[in-house]
Amino acid sequence: MRRDKLRQTLRQLYTGESRAAIRYQAVLACIDLAIIAFFVFGPYLRAGSSYLFLDYLIAAWIAGELLIQAVIARRPREWLLRPMTWVDMVILGTLLFPNLLYSFAFLRAMRIWAIGQSPLLKVGLRKIGQSELNDVIRASINVVVFLFMATGFIYTFFFYRQDGTAGFVDALYFTVATVTTTGFGDITLPGTSGKLTAIVTMIIGISLFVRLAQAVVRPYKVTFACPKCGLNRHDADAVHCKACGHILNIPDDGL
Repeated sequence: MRRDKLRQTLRQLYTGESRAAIRYQAVLACIDLAIIAFFVFGPYLRAGSSYLFLDYLIAAWIAGELLIQAVIARRPREWLLRPMTWVDMVILGTLLFPNLLYSFAFLRAMRIWAIGQSPLLKVGLRKIGQSELNDVIRASINVVVFLFMATGFIYTFFFYRQDGTAGFVDALYFTVATVTTTGFGDITLPGTSGKLTAIVTMIIGISLFVRLAQAVVRPYKVTFACPKCGLNRHDADAVHCKACGHILNIPDDGL
């Protein structure tokens, strides 16, 4: 009984929208941002004596999070099949074996995406009366995450041996120039693998930028399932479902 109560409390803290849950998620988000900062500056901290200590400390934290998420999952199979679960497992592996799995370290940027998917963003925007920015911010997060991941991948496999920050800057420069289709051509990736990497970067990057542009210019819509036809997207002030005409009762905070 006590175990079930603890599980229910943890589930509400991780997925709920109460004040206590939002505060808890805000603390987790701050910790995630600190971890991301460690990931970004990790290559320049390796020479320090405390690097491995921080590395294994973060590994213990992520392992603890995975354990809690497994415990509170309503359906363990669905949790196991979630892409973010496997990403966290790979991130955990890169932390436990930093020299062996360094090639997958770029996946650590996915931690930024996890912050945008939590209820914290939606509730925070709703409290300040800016719910219409939800889609725009999430689309922006998707673009930022992709830029980090693409830069990390290109740096790891094409520029890793360059001294200092030059390799990372070159990888970031190439990624941004490729995603924006600027294509200056002063930095290119060698070989067939380089061309294929550039093609994939362009296709995914342009798609995400188009998605961001759509989120910025299209009218704001709320997510509310119509009880009759199931249509999920409606105008914020909609009274009737656009598809079937059913009367809606969309919750309104009065902001």
